[in-house]
Amino acid sequence: MPPNTTASSGQQPGKSGRKKGRKARLFLIVLVLAIIGGIAFGAYWSISTVRASFPQTKGSIQLDGLSGPVDVKRDGNGIPQIYASSDEDLFMAQGFVQAQDRFYEMDVRRHMTSGRLSEMFGQGQVENDEFLRTLGWDRIAKKEYDTELSASTKKYLRAYAKGVNAYLNGKDGEDISLEYAALGFTNDYKPTEWTPVDSVAWLKAMAWDLRGNMQEEIDRSLMTSRLGPKQIADLYPEYPYSRNKTIVQTGSYDSVTGTYSQTGTTSASTAGTGLTGGTEAPAGFQSQLSGLYDVLDDLPTAVGVNGNGIGSNSWVVAGSHTITGKPLLANDPHLSASLPSVWYQMGLHCTSVSAKCQYDVSGYTFAGMPGVVIGHNQDIAWGMTNSGVDVTDLYLEKITGQGYEYDGKVLPFAIRKETIKVAGGTAKTIVVRETEDGMPLLSDRDDELVKVGKKATVDAGAPDRGDGYAIALRWTALDPGKSMDAVFEMDKASNWTEFRKAAASFEVPSQNLVYADGAGADGNIGYQLPGKIPTRAKGNDGSLPSPGWDSKYRWTGYIKQSALPYEYNPKRGYIVTANQAVVDPDKYPYTLTTDWGYGTRSQRINDLIESKINGVGKISTDDMRQMQLDNSSEIAKLIVPKLLKIDVPDKDVRQAQKLLEGWDYTQDADSAAAAYFNATWRNILKLAFGNKLPKELRVKGQCLWVDRIDTTGPADEDQSVRECGQRDADQAQPDGGDRWFEVVRKIIDDENNDWWKSPKTRKTLTENPIDTRDELFGQAMTDARWELTAKLGKDIDTWSWGRLHRLFLKNQTLGTEGPRFIQYMLNRGPWKLSGGEATVNATGWNAAGGYGVVWVPSMRMVVNLGDLDKSKWINLSGASGHAYSAHYTDQTDLWAKGELLPWAFSDKAVDKNTSDTLVLKP
Repeated sequence: MPPNTTASSGQQPGKSGRKKGRKARLFLIVLVLAIIGGIAFGAYWSISTVRASFPQTKGSIQLDGLSGPVDVKRDGNGIPQIYASSDEDLFMAQGFVQAQDRFYEMDVRRHMTSGRLSEMFGQGQVENDEFLRTLGWDRIAKKEYDTELSASTKKYLRAYAKGVNAYLNGKDGEDISLEYAALGFTNDYKPTEWTPVDSVAWLKAMAWDLRGNMQEEIDRSLMTSRLGPKQIADLYPEYPYSRNKTIVQTGSYDSVTGTYSQTGTTSASTAGTGLTGGTEAPAGFQSQLSGLYDVLDDLPTAVGVNGNGIGSNSWVVAGSHTITGKPLLANDPHLSASLPSVWYQMGLHCTSVSAKCQYDVSGYTFAGMPGVVIGHNQDIAWGMTNSGVDVTDLYLEKITGQGYEYDGKVLPFAIRKETIKVAGGTAKTIVVRETEDGMPLLSDRDDELVKVGKKATVDAGAPDRGDGYAIALRWTALDPGKSMDAVFEMDKASNWTEFRKAAASFEVPSQNLVYADGAGADGNIGYQLPGKIPTRAKGNDGSLPSPGWDSKYRWTGYIKQSALPYEYNPKRGYIVTANQAVVDPDKYPYTLTTDWGYGTRSQRINDLIESKINGVGKISTDDMRQMQLDNSSEIAKLIVPKLLKIDVPDKDVRQAQKLLEGWDYTQDADSAAAAYFNATWRNILKLAFGNKLPKELRVKGQCLWVDRIDTTGPADEDQSVRECGQRDADQAQPDGGDRWFEVVRKIIDDENNDWWKSPKTRKTLTENPIDTRDELFGQAMTDARWELTAKLGKDIDTWSWGRLHRLFLKNQTLGTEGPRFIQYMLNRGPWKLSGGEATVNATGWNAAGGYGVVWVPSMRMVVNLGDLDKSKWINLSGASGHAYSAHYTDQTDLWAKGELLPWAFSDKAVDKNTSDTLVLKP
């Protein structure tokens, strides 16, 4: 029903009769005619038909299953606040309202998590489904629901599913969303009922995109085909603990009690802790992992960029340093840009908090999952960033007959068959094999991985090759867990103790959790690392694939929750998490990962907070917002002074070089200097590193004559070969992130370092061989000048960073793969953005592939614990998933400008901001 139409209290939310059915058929006929005639669809469509799937937001609707009336109050941006008198009614209403706005998105997500995308989109998704069925997310989710989750959590999941199904009752696809009408041209697909397991499985997709260092594990392995151990070590430098602060700066691990203590001083002994040493996996195995990368790269992105570039900022400042006298908490998770945004803003309020109705919480939710994931309740606030801890390992398994070899014995595989239904095609059955500890064989799903097993070089102690080896995955999320319990426990926690207890159930994915409350004189702030984090036997540090036939490479257990690092009310008065190292290894015996973010963003945030504290003295809500928008380029501060000292003979290049004189290193969208510097940085990376990486890491279609570089002497010109890149542009290396900042920082003062040299062959990569840093920097400035001339024009006065650094929001299904006119209908943009890679305002771009925005602050929030109604928030897109709703992208312009919306929480503030009220009645 179109908005602003009042329904009677007895109206059912099903079909609206023959008239609506005729409109839907007319809509399809017009669409077909537009295709046949090649005429823009927008000139012919029926606005009333498109609006037919928009949610009813006023009047009343009767829902079977409610025990009492529920009010749904939406503000001017369509953000709902739900008021109910029981927990079950609250979560049933949440399911109904989210389905009103986002059911197509929810439906796609559940088909992804269950490996059933082919049922919606046909033959092109079969390989993805095969891989997802092999992982078995929905099977694990069902086990969690059946055996792990609490009775109350299951009750809430059932109530949520009941609400979704109440919305679906009696509706055809075109009644639900425009996308279903488009699917109808090739597929007779009809949405089915929602189940509690559909909600639980979404946490598996979230965990997959936030799974830790699996991508680095693959990339390091691929590098061995072109680089030696020292070169690979150069490209993965150690975390700069002396320069960039860790998250936790107080306390240490107590080896006597086996716990982390803020007051403990006992030495972090490695005895019996599972601390791991370094290891080298079989070299041939490492160099042949491109098949696995290809499979991973093709998978639909859930909330991130398939493991690359996943970041986030969150920080909390104690009341002693704020204007309000109570804590302020900021959070902006960095995820891939999607339309609609992965987040859905919502408030869940009990009309009276009691044992019958326990929740009064507001924040960011996932459409398809009950509860609030990030936000605040009446007592506490919390935020999340990806911890990056290593929870995945790849293993090479020796296949023998119907089993696999393990410590000299042959163990049988667990076998299951999966049938994949295909829209418009023939169903396909696959066989999935797993080891006894639940590791699926990924190589069964890809021919390239079969080649890996056949070609892998192993040491003399390895079992006989036979027909080759298989590749298996060990991952914490393949074990049933209690993370869904944690969502509800955090939503109703009222203090630090209850919050930490809730965090103990947040097993997968492992996230950095920041905390604040307003209790006492100044309130309280805290940090907790949660998660199911494995310990490994000596010989395996998780940084490279490992031999699976030897038990010394297997996991030995998990770190106890009481041993995980935390902080509570540190004397410095603030806590920053931005994917940097959690704790100094001198204070902690366990290896959490070998692949932290390198702390560029986190240290900048630390510096901004300290400058405020040491200067003005008190921090405001708007100060927190301004910090989120900080565009300063840390790598520019390091490199620009050296660029300005280079004598450039070409007058046009010299003209561009002058842009950098007096530049404040701020990457504003209208900055010509930012555009030129980032182009120069991109070309520095290409000349120094990118042209020397193996084809599996370089951009598709980029063909070069390449040599193996060797610090022991000059390259042999006879080894020069022509190779073309194989990786998608937004996933290639060097991506220009803060790891590459650290790589360059390490060698910046070594003007004759081998990385600055181009191969000395008759097939050089540049017109003249390069021998020194300044020669390479000069070439990079020259290449950048002519690259931007081609992209932006010869007149540098017209250059701007925003013209290069643009954001397009695309529907993640038909908006990327559908017909051109459908993409036009569903997609939006571009927006010219400030910020950049590894800045606090992290509008990420991949330097190997170009300047376009590939991941963003997916939302921003600042919670004011002194007055919750003075908190602020914003979403990347809007509340609605309906392409022509007023709330489809109504927050994006504000988001791009760095503005925040008021975040009403109290009954009085919500009522003041309410535009539409819908009453759901039993």
